[in-house]
Amino acid sequence: MSEPMDHVARIQAEWHRERPDLDVSPQGVIGRLHRVGALLTDQLNTVYQRFGLSEGEFDVLAALRRAGEPFERAPGELAAFTMVTTGAMTKRLDRLEAAGLLTRRPSQSDGRARVVALTPAGRALIDEAFTAHMRNERRLLADLSPAEAEQLEELLTTWLARLEPPR
Repeated sequence: MSEPMDHVARIQAEWHRERPDLDVSPQGVIGRLHRVGALLTDQLNTVYQRFGLSEGEFDVLAALRRAGEPFERAPGELAAFTMVTTGAMTKRLDRLEAAGLLTRRPSQSDGRARVVALTPAGRALIDEAFTAHMRNERRLLADLSPAEAEQLEELLTTWLARLEPPR
């Protein structure tokens, strides 16, 4: 007995029926990757929400924490690290500052520039949230064997290097 068709296989079968002249095999990879990404995002957001954070706010706090002592970066750096516009970054910073998780101050080296820094409360929160995040990611990968996870990482690393512009 064969495995039941997943959502992507059903879509491919419909397209094959309606457009037999087209090769829809790329949907097998792209469609499944898209669905896996959406399902993973839902699972990741569940953890962020437990800490009162959105995905973007988690990313900002994580970027500051990864900076090392004194846990600060310029707003433009944060926007680049989290791949959002400066306008979207401003909204995230406003909310995190209002929550007491970060501060903004003028740069000591350039009075026109600003610096964003974690507060002790922000550092404690991101440390706790990141620990839960890593536990969650480990749980999500548990359905794969270590060899499968390693193979998937290698494939995705290769593909991403070919798709993403060099930095």
